[in-house]
Amino acid sequence: MAIEHLHIAVPVDAVRLEGILSLPAPAAGVVLFAHGSGSSRHSPRNRYVADVLNQSGLATLLIDLLIGEEQEVDQQTAQLRFDIPFLARRLDGITGWLAGRPEVTGLKIGLFGASTGAGAALVAAAELPGLVSAVVSRGGRPDLAGTALARVQAPTLLIVGGADVVVLELNRRAMAALHCRKELRSIPRASHLFEEPGALQKAARMARDWFVEELTGPRQ
Repeated sequence: MAIEHLHIAVPVDAVRLEGILSLPAPAAGVVLFAHGSGSSRHSPRNRYVADVLNQSGLATLLIDLLIGEEQEVDQQTAQLRFDIPFLARRLDGITGWLAGRPEVTGLKIGLFGASTGAGAALVAAAELPGLVSAVVSRGGRPDLAGTALARVQAPTLLIVGGADVVVLELNRRAMAALHCRKELRSIPRASHLFEEPGALQKAARMARDWFVEELTGPRQ
C-alpha cells in the first residue's frame, strides 16, 4: 500500500507543534496519537502501532504535544506529562486542525493514547464529542481523566498488560466510570511497555480492529 508521509507543524497555544501525517491511499479514517510520560512523535512503540494502522488503510498523525523547551523542562521535572488539562487543550487544538485538513476531510477521527496521554485523550474526547469517534488507550492512565470519563461518548478500548498490576487496577476503575461503549482487554504476561515477545503486536492488532470498526464511514 502506498503511504505518503507529510511533515507538518500545527499552531496551538501560540506555539507550533511538529508532527508526521501519514496518508494511505485511500484512507478510511484518521488516528491522532497522544503521547505521554516524556514520549514524542519518535516513540518506537507508537510508530509501530501507526505503521499497523497505516497498512490497514487508516491515516495517522504522530505529533509532539510539547515544544523543545517544554520537553527539556519536563525531562527535569516530569511536571507537564501529568498536566492533563494542558495536554488535553493541546489535543483539542490539534484535533480541530486535523478536522480541517483537506487530505482527511470527511474522515472520522480516533485518538490513541499511551501512558498519561490516554488521560488527556479521554478529556479531549469528552470536550469534542462531535469530532472524536473512537478512543484506544495502550498501557494508559485513563483514570487521570477524572470526572471527564463520565462525559466520554466515543467508543473506548482500554488495553493493559496483564503483569502491569497497578495500572490494570486503575484501568478497571476508569472502566467503571465510563458510560460509552467500552472494553478492557488485558494481554497476559505483558508488562507496562509491552516489551515481551508478541505483546506490542497483539496490542497493535487490537487497536487496529477497534479503529477500523469505529472509524469506517464518513464523519457526520
